[in-house]
Formats: sequence, structure tokens, C-alpha cells
Amino acid sequence: MFDWNWNIQNEDYLKRTIKRCRENKILLPTFEQLKHPETIPEEIQEKLAQIDMEEVHPLNLFRINWRNDPKTGKIGDYNYLEIPPEVSGVRARIIGLVGKFFPTGAHKVGATYGCLAPYLVTGRFDPEYHKAVWPSTGNYCRGGVFNSALLSVHSVAILPEEMSQERFDWLREKGAEVYATPGCESNVKEIYDKCHELEEQSDEYLVLNQFDQFGNAIWHYEVTGYAIQEIFKKEKAGNQRLSAFVSATGSAGTIAAGDYLRTQFPQIKVLGAEALQCPTLLMNGFGGHRIEGIGDKHVPWIHNVKNLDLVAAIDDEDSLRMLRLFNEPAGQEWLLKQGVPAETVEKLPYLGISSCANLLASIKLAKYYELTENDVIFTVFTDSVELYRSRLEEMNRDWGAYTTEQAAVDWHSVIEQQTIDYMEELRYYDRKRIHNLKYFTWIEQQGKTVEELNAQWYDETYWQERFSITPQWDDLIRRFNEQVGLKPEEIE
Repeated sequence: MFDWNWNIQNEDYLKRTIKRCRENKILLPTFEQLKHPETIPEEIQEKLAQIDMEEVHPLNLFRINWRNDPKTGKIGDYNYLEIPPEVSGVRARIIGLVGKFFPTGAHKVGATYGCLAPYLVTGRFDPEYHKAVWPSTGNYCRGGVFNSALLSVHSVAILPEEMSQERFDWLREKGAEVYATPGCESNVKEIYDKCHELEEQSDEYLVLNQFDQFGNAIWHYEVTGYAIQEIFKKEKAGNQRLSAFVSATGSAGTIAAGDYLRTQFPQIKVLGAEALQCPTLLMNGFGGHRIEGIGDKHVPWIHNVKNLDLVAAIDDEDSLRMLRLFNEPAGQEWLLKQGVPAETVEKLPYLGISSCANLLASIKLAKYYELTENDVIFTVFTDSVELYRSRLEEMNRDWGAYTTEQAAVDWHSVIEQQTIDYMEELRYYDRKRIHNLKYFTWIEQQGKTVEELNAQWYDETYWQERFSITPQWDDLIRRFNEQVGLKPEEIE
């Protein structure tokens, strides 16, 4: 239904991709291996210990999972961080998966693999002809350029001109063709316009749009959702319940983990966060904001809005002030004096700007439902401060040097006094209102059909069909690897 056909499309493309992978010594991990990385062949796990996580090395594809041990380089425990009450100011437990320990330093590399791998193994992508286009408001283009470099494929990164300098420097260093489109984080249409411009120039530009590629959501459904379930099993104490999952809506990839969690914990609440300066879901609003990496002013095609229970808008200045509190020496000093464990303070730099927004939304949710020690909230710390050092420098220049007095003000005003305003608990027609916003982007501008839009809302099999596709993709990946003909020990 609706072109959801993943049979081999072009045998010539497929043969050339197999040849390219054989030459570059690339084996593709299955979704099952990324979900259960302990099943990755032992020879590969041993070799990972000798490979830097940032190196453009084919075996780093097997690190696109939540269990990379930063000390040994091998597969280890899940990477996550619990935010204690001394920091959060609420009684509920808040646990965030840590994206810092993925290749590229951000979890978005998982979304890019989820989009690209099915294209490779079904002959939809010709590495000798196509240029892989990665439209993004943050880390997605980083992951896409990384995966493209492995294949020696020409990559194109498109992102707003106001994104952090670290992003642009990294992309150019990796050899990407980079386009900076007008505006800030919320200027997504300008990114789409540039994609269309390139497509009109030549059919060699193949756009892998995270906002409408279901591989993005499917990767998180399978890998991130399962990781949260397993961490909860490990961390659960007594009668504690997995009460909520919180994620910025962004491209609607990460929030699809909530669809998986709903199958395991039917009473869970799923909250979608966005910037108060651009309250698209909350108010059908618009505007510009500074929470890099979450995108706005439209509803992604791949977002199953029926699975959304609440929306919350976060002031972008609150996220930036939290970033300073967690990373400036004076902020860390103040937190230590308040009794925050030193081990936690050392790890707070694991949170980048959008991670801070996710944490603030989790605090809002805990206050809204008056959650207690028996409630566990999960969220995702998508990337770390390493991608935002220039933002800290800008704030020190524009706002003045950070002090312990300012740290106290920031904690009390941003965290302790975080309120439940700018939140909405969604009823049936509230969800439908949000779903209907897809029409203006995807039907009027991007060529989708009203029939499929209606199927997303009314056809109960629509989302089930998409989220159950990975066994078919894994069969294709295994067959692809057999034709590549490499053994793990042959990959140096």
C-alpha cells in the first residue's frame, strides 16, 4: 500500500553497490544486530577495540547502537545517565539514553543508517552515480556524511546557516558538499526548497529526507525503544513503573521509540517537546529558536501523532542557561556544593542543547502528573556539549562570565521553578488537529497524497506495517552481505 514495496528495484544499482562494498571492505549490520549488539560477530567486537569511534572505518557501522563502551571500545552496557532529584528538583526518576558514544558523537547516525541501508540492499542507490543528499537541522547530516564517506559516496549536507560552527567545520572536514540555507533551526521549508532545486538540476541528487523516510522512525522503534525497555528492567526497583517517554518531536524519528514502548507498557505517556519560540504542535505557531537539532514549523510525515499524549513548549533560553549551568566550572562548583554527586556532575556535559530541552520537558511532565519515586521517565540525551562549545563562548561574550551566583539563579529559575504552563494533554481531536497540519507541508508542497494522509489516521494497519518491516530488511541485508563475500576477519 502506498508504494511500501521493498523488493529489489534495480539489479544494476545493486551490483555496483555490492562491488563498492567489497572494494571498501564493508559489511552492513542488521537491525537485529544493532538492537542486540552482543550478537555481532566476536571477530568484529574484538577489532572495534582498536578503532577510534570517530574514524571513518567500515566496522564503525556496527557501533550504531546504544552499547558502545567508551573505555574498552567494545560492546558493553547501555549508555544512559540518571538525573538525580538534587538536579531535577522532582521526585520522579529521570533517565536519559546518552548519544555521545555513537560515531559522530550523536545518535542521529542511527537514523541515517535506518534510511540508507534499505536503499543500498534493494538497488535504490547507485554509489557510482548518485550524490546522497542529507537535509537536516542538526546532526542528521553529520551521520549521513559519515555513512557516505564509508562508501566513498559524494555527500551533500543541507542545513540552516545559523547552526553551530562545529557542525559546518566537521562536515567540510569530511569532504561534504555543504549548503547553508537561510534562517535558523525552525526554517525547514528552506531546506526542502534547496533539495528541490538540486533535484531539478540533476537526477544524480538522491534526497534521503529524515522527515519522510520511515527508516528513521523504524530504527528508533526497534533499537531505541528496545534499549529503553532493557534499561528499565535493569533499573526498576520495587513497584516502580515506566510512566513516560519524552522526546523533542524534531524529525519524529526518536519519538517513534514511544510507539514501541506503547506495545510493552500500554499505560505509558508519550510527550513531544518543542521550542516555545516556535510552538507548532501547541499553537499551530511559527517563529525562530535556538534549540539546535529539533526542527519546527511542520509535522513530519513519519510522525504517528495518534501515539502522542502531551505536547510541551520549552523556552530556548532555559535550555541555553541549563547548558551553561552544567558545563561552566562555576556551575559545576555550585552543583557540587548542593550535594549533587561528583560522578553525576562530571557527566552532565553529556547533554547538548536539545538534551537540556528534553530534560526540562521531563521535569514539566513530572510536575504535571505529580509523579513520585515510583515513576520512571525516560528521555534521550541526543548529543553532548562537544557540538556546542562555540555557543558557550558566545554566551560568555554576550552575557558575561559565568559565576556561582548566576548558577544559583539559573537552577532556581530554570529548573526548580519550571512550571506546567505551555503544556497540553491531548484529546482525540487535539491529536487530529496536529495530524491535519501535515496537509500543508506534505500534500500542498511535497507531493504526498491525501489518501495516504487519511490512511495514517484511519487505517490501523498503516503504522503496524511499517514498524514490522525490519525482518524483511534484515533478510535483504544478510543476502547482500553474502554477495559482498567478506568474512569479518578480512576487514582490517
